[in-house]
Amino acid sequence: MSSPTLTAAPPLARRGREKLIDGKLVIGIVAVALLLVASLFTGVYDIFGAEDGAEMFAITRIPRTIALVLAGAAMAMSGLIMQLMTQNRFVEPSTTGTTEWAGLGLILVMIFVPGAALLTRMTVAIIFSFVGTMVFFLFLRKVTLRSSLIVPIIGIMLGAVVGSVSTFVALQFDALQNLGVWFAGSFTSVLRGSYEVLWIVLLVGVAVFIVADRLTVAGLGEDIATNVGVNYQRVLLLGTGLVAIATGVVTVVVGNLPFLGLIVPNVVSLIRGDDLRSNLPWVCLLGIAIVTVCDLIGRTIIMPSRCRSP
Repeated sequence: MSSPTLTAAPPLARRGREKLIDGKLVIGIVAVALLLVASLFTGVYDIFGAEDGAEMFAITRIPRTIALVLAGAAMAMSGLIMQLMTQNRFVEPSTTGTTEWAGLGLILVMIFVPGAALLTRMTVAIIFSFVGTMVFFLFLRKVTLRSSLIVPIIGIMLGAVVGSVSTFVALQFDALQNLGVWFAGSFTSVLRGSYEVLWIVLLVGVAVFIVADRLTVAGLGEDIATNVGVNYQRVLLLGTGLVAIATGVVTVVVGNLPFLGLIVPNVVSLIRGDDLRSNLPWVCLLGIAIVTVCDLIGRTIIMPSRCRSP
């Protein structure tokens, strides 16, 4: 399988391998930690004055903040993996149809198995995400023109087709509102007992770190990867599987977080180069920071209406 042309990527050989942990990363961790503390103490409910304040803090604030961390890191990391595998800076789960395939899986589960458990819905979403991503790669193999814009356009077109199928099915079974909620992307429904499956993406992050060097080499193209002894097809399947798991889990629990995986890896790569292993902590931190800031802004603006979750 030939690979698309690498676009606007600072070569690893020129930048060199960055240190994994340095003073700047520590400062970044502290800054993100402060944002997360702000998230814990932002909301309508008076956790200090109310009698059940401590209980509400454990039921709502802590799960929501953990979900911000895991979802933000997972989607940013997924974008980084997909950009390496496709050698294209405009690719991430929402521009390859991966998210739309996960949504199709969810709507089918809701229709045919209305009482399905969260684990069942998550499993189906992961399977559909994997299948959809592989369909994208199969289409990519047939494309002879590999400009930087053609690849995401193909993904967006596929996603639009799958999204149309999902909308049609939802209309036929009066489930359009559910579909809209899934694709809205919201942390308001994240409570204790409904977010725990997100911890799976932590395992995905560990797996990505372990195979980071192979993913980086695979990002140089099939010919180079094969010459240095890397099984390109196997690494491609592994990377696709990791992205499918992360996307499926986040879609089930939180919903769609579009373009996070597009912006974050590009910002980090412009500054630090293309070494996945040393960039991974920065990608995760920036993804967490962006999601947390957006959530804080949303909660602060809408807080006077008192229609938001505690």
